[in-house]
Amino acid sequence: MAFVTQHQIQKFREDGFLVLERFFTAEECDSMRSQIQRIVAEMEVPPHCRTEFSTKEEEQLQAQGSSDYFLTSGDKIRFFFEKGVLDKRGNFLIPKEKSISKIGHALHAYDPVFKQITHSSKVQELGRKLGLERPVVVQSMYIFKQPGIGGEVTPHQDATFLHTEPLGRILGFWIALEDATQENGCLWFIPGSHTSGITRRMVRAASGTSTCVEFVGSERAYDDSQFIPLPINKGGLILIHGEVVHKSEQNSSESSRHVFTFHVMEAKDTSWSKENWLQPTPELPFPSLYT
Repeated sequence: MAFVTQHQIQKFREDGFLVLERFFTAEECDSMRSQIQRIVAEMEVPPHCRTEFSTKEEEQLQAQGSSDYFLTSGDKIRFFFEKGVLDKRGNFLIPKEKSISKIGHALHAYDPVFKQITHSSKVQELGRKLGLERPVVVQSMYIFKQPGIGGEVTPHQDATFLHTEPLGRILGFWIALEDATQENGCLWFIPGSHTSGITRRMVRAASGTSTCVEFVGSERAYDDSQFIPLPINKGGLILIHGEVVHKSEQNSSESSRHVFTFHVMEAKDTSWSKENWLQPTPELPFPSLYT
């Protein structure tokens, strides 16, 4: 494992992100990829659950908000699809393994391979180096970024979706299972943008409304020139501060950009918002990162 220096941790505090190349081995990446192939091969998608994943606010509200499938996925392994891959009847227009946008949000809890990676000794050691005292895992996702159709993810802060009091308690671990390049949709960041709070939140809507979630506040306007790309090789890890602004472009290439990502919260002296779409359940309280 790449040993993390104090200098790198200092850089993370300044930039709001940190690239650690070769954090995971090629074998570890391949084990996650083959496990996800097995999961997809066994996937049965009830037609009413064929929610397309979208990053545009209205579509997000429409697709996810009116859908319990998304809202109750925090303690399950569920499937979300790219736009345009289903016909009006909800049948696949392309092979199902090419149609998935992401699988979330509890791979870390219920799948042995992803659980082992999430709680691996090097991740725990990194948590300790970062000074996390009581980190818990709140969610995980496998993101496919399919060739040609993997949609853009507009500029956002993770704390918009995973809100804590105080802020600054959410940390993303983003693992490249294939090389992530500018062509296939690597992440872009605004360095230092994690220091001015958040202006938008996605919250659970009042019961009886047509959507299950709604956005409060609005996203700031960002200038494209502020973003820097972070291409990273297979096995690399990007640490993402909960308030740093980041995005990814559509995948216009012929190659996919598979990623396993999970979010950790420092639970010490922190309250998790009751308004977050994601809530711990009796079946799955947020598990401790340290085992």
